[in-house]
Formats: sequence, structure tokens, C-alpha cells
Amino acid sequence: MIEDLIKPNIKALMAYTIEATPCSIRLDANESPYGFPLGQFRLPTNRYPDPEAVALRRFLAYKWGVEPECILHGNGSDELIYYLLTAVGGPVLIPTPTFSMYRVIAESLGEGYIMVPLDERFDLDMEATFMAMDKYNPKLIFLSRPNNPTGNSFTFGRVIEVIEKAGGLVIVDEAYQPFSPRGDSFVDLLPRYRNLLVMRTLSKIGLAALRLGFLLGDKPLIEMINKVRLPYNVNSLSQAAAIGILEDEHSIDKAVSSVVDERDKLFAELSKLQGIEAYPSNANFILFKLTLNGSLNAEIFHKKLIEDDILIKKLAGGGPLDNCFRVTVGTPKENAAFITSLNKIIKNN
Repeated sequence: MIEDLIKPNIKALMAYTIEATPCSIRLDANESPYGFPLGQFRLPTNRYPDPEAVALRRFLAYKWGVEPECILHGNGSDELIYYLLTAVGGPVLIPTPTFSMYRVIAESLGEGYIMVPLDERFDLDMEATFMAMDKYNPKLIFLSRPNNPTGNSFTFGRVIEVIEKAGGLVIVDEAYQPFSPRGDSFVDLLPRYRNLLVMRTLSKIGLAALRLGFLLGDKPLIEMINKVRLPYNVNSLSQAAAIGILEDEHSIDKAVSSVVDERDKLFAELSKLQGIEAYPSNANFILFKLTLNGSLNAEIFHKKLIEDDILIKKLAGGGPLDNCFRVTVGTPKENAAFITSLNKIIKNN
């Protein structure tokens, strides 16, 4: 049988899936509602892209206050997670709930992983985390901060404790950091902790189509991980467009500020609704729980929103995310339509 050629761990893999339901208002993927024109780029299509993305890394190095050699470029953060697991291996410690690709990529590479539940406030459970670290001595620890899908930022001091205790590498994934309070980043701590790596992406600030992620860390460590990077992994258009768009800092900052303002308004509206428990967020999305009694369960609720041409993320049932949804912050018009639909669904329950 052809199927017998597939590795057992791949057969058993629960793959990451993307919902393809056609809706005009899509608030399911944590994308920015604001995009930027790519303009006209005169690029030779017959030439491979700069394999080292020199100009882009220099630009971002100045922006983030590190040396270019301390940055590794990837086709989105997913590719960088893959490189880390390829270069370092497992076991991997993963707080849960969190971004599922940490687990998916570990499983696809046949690496062991340990899932450690967060506490009741979705913060790091230090006792459980330290017990797992002592027992399994993980080579990699992934900490999404702010965390997806919960939206909160793990307590700064707790992350420091994990970094200082870890015998392996600690990766702080700052995909949603632009929507957090300024200065709330671990990039400035890179010189102090050689086992610390920080992941950044441009996907959440309006450049998702470019698929650009970056790993920041100790120069010798970045050099080692770079050995497994596929050649020409970031295309010429993405490299050129990123620099061109990011040079307009005012437009980027304006878009991010608009999302933060709308997030706070959306949270206030959700908090007013009976049968909805909304959780505070430092990201560009909000986690909320459906607490209504009666026949309106998560499945029916999700279908009713789709009937209103609105798609949000229905999270896997069970555990702390039972009956939970994640809604991306959209434009004022999209957010208003979402709240109107929620009110109608709750009223008719």
C-alpha cells in the first residue's frame, strides 16, 4: 500500500487547518484590516532573490536595535519554528492553550513535546512549568507573548524566571507585540541571555501577504540555525516591498493605533452583552466565551454568525477554551456588524 510509505507520526498528525467558509466579513485569522499598496517594483524575474536578505535585515536591525547578523529571516514564523526544531530538536515544552503550530511542527518532525496547562488566568503556571522542566529538560520552550488565542501577555517576571532556569533555548514569540504597551518586549534582553530568542513577524501589522518572519538572537546561535535554512527562502518582491512599506512609519503606526483603539471599543461592547465573557487582550483579537444557557451552543452560534456573512474562529472544544471564540479586530464597520449580529443572536436565543 502506498499509504504504508508515510511515517507513522505523520499519519497520526492533527494538521493545522484553515477554514475556507466564504464570508464577506472575515474576522478569523488575526489579519490587520488595513493593507498597503505594493507599488511598482522593477525586479528582474529571471534572477533569484538575495539569499541572505541583506538589505532587509540591515533595515530591521536598525529598527529593532540589533546587529544584522543577529537576525534570521523566514517565510513567516512557521518556517522559523521548523528551522528551530530541525536544528535543535526536542523535547519541546509548550504552554497550552497557545499557537498550535509549535505542536504541529514538533509532531511532523517526530520530536517529543510536553504540553503544560496555563493557570486559571491564562498565565504561566510556574509550579507546573518548573516540574516539567526538571523532569524533561526541554531543549526548546515556546512562549507566545501576547499569547494566541488568549490575547494576554504572560507576566514579565515569570518569563524571566523560565529563561534563567532553562537548560535549553527559550523562544519568546512576539507576533502580536506591536499591539502591546510600548517597551513590553524581550528584544532588549537578548544581550543578557544567550539562551533567549525572540520571534517577530510582519504579518499582523498589514503585511500578511508578504509572509515574513524573523528570529532574533545571539550571533553564533543564529549562525548555527541559519545552516538549515532553505536557500532563497524569501522572495525578491517580499524583501523589496517590506522595506518600501516599513519606511512609511507614520502609516504603519496609524494602522496599529487604529486596531488598538477599535480593540478597546470592541472589548467594551462585548463586555456589555449578557451571555458573553470577554477576556482582556494585548493583541489584535479578543477571546470570548459563550455562557448562555439554553439551546444556543457553540456550533449553532458559529453557524448563525456565518448566516450573517461573518466568520470568526471557533476554538476547539474542551478544557478552558470550551465554548470559546476568537474574533479579530476589524474595521469600525466590520466590528459594528459583528456586534449587531451578536445582539440579534442573543436576543433570539
